[in-house]
Amino acid sequence: MHKSYGVNELRRMYLEFFESKDHLAMKSFSLVPHNDNSLLLINAGMAPLKPYFTGQEIPPRRRVTTCQKCVRTGDIENVGKTARHLTFFEMLGNFSFGDYFKHEAIAWSWEFLTEVLGLEKDRLYPSIYGEDEEAFEIWNKEIGIPADRITRFYRDPETGECDNFWEHGAGPCGPCSEIYYDRGEKYGCGDPNCKVGCECDRFMEVWNNVFTQFNGDGHGGYEELENKNIDTGMGLERLAVVMQDVDSVFDIDTMKAIRDKVCELSGKQYQVDAIDDISIRLITDHIRSSTFLISDGVMPTNEGRGYVLRRIIRRAARHGRMLGINGTFLAEIAKVVIRESKDGYSELEEKKDFILRVLTQEEEKFAKTIDQGLAILNEMEEQMLKSGNKILSGENAFKLYDTYGFPIDLTSEILEEKGFSYDEEGFKKCMDEQKNKARAARKETNYMGADANVYNEIESDMVTEFVGYDATEAEETIAFVTSEDEVVEALSDGQKGSVIVAKTPFYATMGGQQGDKGLIKTADGTFVVEDTVKVVGNRYAHVGYVSEGMIRTGEKAQLLVDKKRRAKTCRNHSATHLLQKALREVLGTHVEQAGSFQDEDRTRFDFSHFEAMTAEELQRVEDMVNEKIAEAIPVVTEVMTVDEAKKTGAMALFGEKYGEKVRVVSMGDFSKEFCGGTHVKNTSDIGSFKIISENGVAAGVRRIEALTGDNVLAYYANLEKELNEAAKIVKTTPASLTDRLEKLMAEVKALQSENESLKSKAAQSALGDVMDQVVDVKGVKLLATSVSSVDMNGLRDLGDQLKEKLGEGVVVIASDMDGKVNLIAMATDEAQKKGAHAGNLIKAIAGKVGGGGGGRPNMAQAGGKNPAGIADAIAEAKTALASMLS
Repeated sequence: MHKSYGVNELRRMYLEFFESKDHLAMKSFSLVPHNDNSLLLINAGMAPLKPYFTGQEIPPRRRVTTCQKCVRTGDIENVGKTARHLTFFEMLGNFSFGDYFKHEAIAWSWEFLTEVLGLEKDRLYPSIYGEDEEAFEIWNKEIGIPADRITRFYRDPETGECDNFWEHGAGPCGPCSEIYYDRGEKYGCGDPNCKVGCECDRFMEVWNNVFTQFNGDGHGGYEELENKNIDTGMGLERLAVVMQDVDSVFDIDTMKAIRDKVCELSGKQYQVDAIDDISIRLITDHIRSSTFLISDGVMPTNEGRGYVLRRIIRRAARHGRMLGINGTFLAEIAKVVIRESKDGYSELEEKKDFILRVLTQEEEKFAKTIDQGLAILNEMEEQMLKSGNKILSGENAFKLYDTYGFPIDLTSEILEEKGFSYDEEGFKKCMDEQKNKARAARKETNYMGADANVYNEIESDMVTEFVGYDATEAEETIAFVTSEDEVVEALSDGQKGSVIVAKTPFYATMGGQQGDKGLIKTADGTFVVEDTVKVVGNRYAHVGYVSEGMIRTGEKAQLLVDKKRRAKTCRNHSATHLLQKALREVLGTHVEQAGSFQDEDRTRFDFSHFEAMTAEELQRVEDMVNEKIAEAIPVVTEVMTVDEAKKTGAMALFGEKYGEKVRVVSMGDFSKEFCGGTHVKNTSDIGSFKIISENGVAAGVRRIEALTGDNVLAYYANLEKELNEAAKIVKTTPASLTDRLEKLMAEVKALQSENESLKSKAAQSALGDVMDQVVDVKGVKLLATSVSSVDMNGLRDLGDQLKEKLGEGVVVIASDMDGKVNLIAMATDEAQKKGAHAGNLIKAIAGKVGGGGGGRPNMAQAGGKNPAGIADAIAEAKTALASMLS
């Protein structure tokens, strides 16, 4: 029998094994895709490496190994219902970018499983694509697996699909070779013909080698690739099931620890009640996904990946209620996730407080939402009862789901208890419409997710080298010219397009810093560079137009960066480094960059923080940055390995991909960050720093906008101008402006009070003596009347006065003003005891004036668009009140 290993041990053993085979072990990429519009979240080990497979980016090494965090939500409805489905999982992978191929990939997979992990050879069964004779020969002749233990999978003759041939539309594709482990008869289906490929749990796939050797045209045509790749995927949780000989992924060591915490908090036991088990498994899975997503900067929102996070948090919270857990509890379980997984993912421990706060806040929001949803559903049920309808419309069911976050299965369950149901087809139709809108909003992408554009047409190994850290001018030969939609030989006067060279002093937009502008001059023409962007193949495209003459490929060109603009951008960029460090000093180390933007005008910095900053905190941050500017600290840049950089304490932007060498920008001992951007030489070059705004941009994300250098002077000059103009308007000097405004505000307040008093008297005068209009409605006095040209405030005052005269009863007043209607209703305590309800009364009569409204039992108001209906509304008040009192 083989030895049992824990999840964290297996992860470490796998990465160390492939490091011994000259692979670069890379840290898991963020769950948030980088420059990939085809994916909402990273869903496979190879997904973040797609630019290396396509040649869009140069890999740090031709052999790479990772353990990648992944989230898939396609089968989310089955999570918990089965012991197989997960939303979050870890994918072990070894990758070759045009280096080794089938022989090594197969041999190493066999070596790791049998020699490192010690799995029994006679319980391992490889499978191949039916027509892949090369893979068969390797397994049979080199590894020594008998032919009858190698399973061939062929294409379906009708659909053309095959599990053992990986392809996704047009592009790189190829056959696969999987390895299955026989877990024994106790996991089987009992069929004597049970074998690899059976749907039961006996034969579990633990390894999949994908041999990317063809370029497919998407219509069944394939060409051999010159550079063949290896993409290996192995689910860590599945491997742990085999190694620990347990029933399912929910029984492996790290998952069981989470599952046990759910049971402890709920007082439930696992595998006692099938319904409870669904909730226990669902919470166990969903809390893993939520914890990892938050650690990668995803926040709960109503769209995109934020909606995925919100949905799984709320599903987990609801199932906690179903298990009888009272109050918030997800943060407690997340602590176990962090404890169990921090060995492989240190960011979990680093962001622990942040993760727990996000979970608790979202859980508290859902507690309010679910109560609100129940109230809305109750109203819908009342309407159904009145109309005699027993089926809730698909639109209403979707409204509960989409607007109020109310799970459809909970809606269905509650309706069923009361003998109702919902229009399932109508609900699905609304869901499909929403999905179609989301798809239509997505950018056009090619098969690997990168933006499809003219730069994909350039066939060349050339990459662009940036030489602009110490220079703003260079001479270079133009390598490529493009128009807006194709690669061309030349551009003439007025034409738009782009220029690509081998070396450039122009910085391309990256890391928030906006690309340089300037000029490219040849003997025959001038090209105005409006933007510089990084495109496929690590090339820089200088985007703009020809202002005079003609620009041709092969010509010598002078590349001239706009120096003044570059200097201003550098000030803003360097100030952003100081700002981030100051925010962490003032607010705490939970502050993480969530986005940034620097151009010649300003810096904008988004960061993780849960509440608005106080004026005192903002002042402390601003003062700290200006102190560092005044200290005239040299700005030092060094190139070193990632490990060396981390040892210096340099901050890295989480989720970014770094090569083996990185640039570290230091400003004394105060700020030290990984950064590839351009900077000032000394902090004193920034001149000065001024925060002009701080506000929220998303849940848990704040934004600061700030100015530096000349822009600060311009800001104060404009402020002084506005101050002088304001003082001139109120006939005083800037120095006396505050006193003058205080006096004016006191005068305005007095005049407003006098005006309200006059309006009240005028309204009473216009109304006259209306007590003779009081009628008795089933023992309750009702005064329903109208008055002209009185606003809502005036109506409230009138209502209070008439209610006082009435003693006990109900007052309804309508007024037409500027072609619109104001409507108010009031009910005294005794009238309410007999059934009167001002809010319901308003609802009943507001339709007569083309409006709507509501309110509390004692006072309610409404607006309308039809003054002609006032008489009908007043008349309807008597009928509506009578129906309440009955």
